[in-house]
Amino acid sequence: MSNPIIIETDLKDILAKLDNRLERIETKLEVLPKIEDEVSQLKEDVKDLKERSTAQIWALIVTVMGATVAAIIKFGFLTKT
Repeated sequence: MSNPIIIETDLKDILAKLDNRLERIETKLEVLPKIEDEVSQLKEDVKDLKERSTAQIWALIVTVMGATVAAIIKFGFLTKT
């Protein structure tokens, strides 16, 4: 017959380790809503930045086109000589 396996671990040690792990998990869970709010705010900020950059690009395109048309009119590049 085989020898039985003897496990010598103090139940208090096991419970203390479990309690410590639960406290760490609870601490992380308390911070989670704040992190979710910050991520949500970052998403909104990125969306706003994208919208503003698109508007600035179109403003630049219109400005360059206006300057080109003004130069053509002023210097008469379209007139035949």
